[in-house]
Formats: sequence, structure tokens, C-alpha cells
Amino acid sequence: MSRRTTRPGRPAAGARTPAVTAESPCPCGLPAGYAQCCGRLHAGAAAAPSCEALMRSRYAAFVVRDEAYLLRTWHPDTRPPAVDFDPAMRWVRLEVLETTEGSAFHTTGTVTFRAHYTDNGRPGSLHEKSRFVRHEGAWVYATAVFVD
Repeated sequence: MSRRTTRPGRPAAGARTPAVTAESPCPCGLPAGYAQCCGRLHAGAAAAPSCEALMRSRYAAFVVRDEAYLLRTWHPDTRPPAVDFDPAMRWVRLEVLETTEGSAFHTTGTVTFRAHYTDNGRPGSLHEKSRFVRHEGAWVYATAVFVD
């Protein structure tokens, strides 16, 4: 997901949204709780083992508004100076549609997904094909193509 730079006139985003706790179901859609799933990646206790795991954890980082994690997992060649969290937008569900390569045996991979949200209460979705690469041994988000 590539919500990139802060727009003028937007209020600064807080650290984490209180709606997700350590015991909450992980926003990425996998059956584990947040602390045992994406939360441990956000905290730096583990690294994403695949590009799909990184993509899921980045989606969860948008849900909990973890700017530090998003920037840390963004390739330095394409990383923005800040992440824009629109206060009216709430990410509500992730569908992973296709993953190509991106395992422990690869250096690149893609994940095609649809991220559902509400913006001022109006539903919408973002359909994207994200490209991931290994940088200094870790998976990072590189670029994206919007599908719709």
C-alpha cells in the first residue's frame, strides 16, 4: 500500500489506533492475535519471512497507524519522508488475491491484493499489485501498480 506523503492541512497522525490490542484478531486477516502475528513484526521481534507476510504486516501497520514500521519496511530508493494517515479513513479488511515468488528462496516477489476501507463512512477499496525486494537481507516494499 502506498499512501505516501503528508498533505498540507492534514492533522498529524497518532501512533497507534486504540481499536487494536495485543489480544485483538490480527488486522491482516490471519487467525492469530495481533501480538502473535503482525504485532511482533511491528515491534521488531521478528522479520517477515516472505513478501506476503510483509504485505500483510504493512496493511496491519496502516490499520494501527504505525508510521515507523511502514518507513522501516519501505525500500530506501522509493521511501517517502512521511506517511499520510487520513483521519477519516479506516482500513477494514484485506484480501490477498495472488502472490508470485517472494519466499525464502527468492529475491523479489509480488502480492496482488484488495484492501477495503471506509472514508468518512463511505466504503471503498484499493486494488494493488505491490512489488517487494530483498534489501540488506530483509523484505521491503519497493513499488506498486494500481489495478483498478
